Amino acid sequence: MCRRGVRGFDAAYSFGFYEAELRQLIHLFKYGRVRTLSGPLGKLLALALPREQAFDVIVPMPLYWRKRWQRGFNQSELLAREIGRRMHTPVENALRRVRNTAAQAGLTSAKRRLNVSGAFQAKKRANIDGRRVLLIDDVMTTGATAASCARALQRAGARQVTLLTLARADRRTQADPDPPQQDSNFSGRSEDA
Repeated sequence: MCRRGVRGFDAAYSFGFYEAELRQLIHLFKYGRVRTLSGPLGKLLALALPREQAFDVIVPMPLYWRKRWQRGFNQSELLAREIGRRMHTPVENALRRVRNTAAQAGLTSAKRRLNVSGAFQAKKRANIDGRRVLLIDDVMTTGATAASCARALQRAGARQVTLLTLARADRRTQADPDPPQQDSNFSGRSEDA
């Protein structure tokens, strides 16, 4: 868990480390476009969240419009809908990515934070004032992207922002937590949380 002053979000939970089978499943889901994995991965995601936690709204990590168009879906939104169904909590696309960012892979923590600074805004019609928000993404590396989103949600009035991801990359053991693939469907960009 991280303090708000350090990361922007109040707490962070992940199902496991971004390695082995979990990494392969995430890659199949995200880059292989196997949307049917949203159910099983959503089940794993739900296991990471403490039972005593309650939220008013679930918000998926937004993709830049071009990335969503290329992929055909937002993997975080599919995961958020699975969690929302399991928790009986509404899902709202309350954030938008206002500018495309450079690939996060290979950047230092400081450069990742600078890269995503100001890249997200709460939508004008977002209903998050005073609410406890669960922010959903697939992988957290340094937390720079999630922190930027959390700050946007807080500026829009969110009372609390908690991050929930499938996997947490351990940068101490990996040179590059999400290396570009040779797949023609993959642009080489890391969607770092």
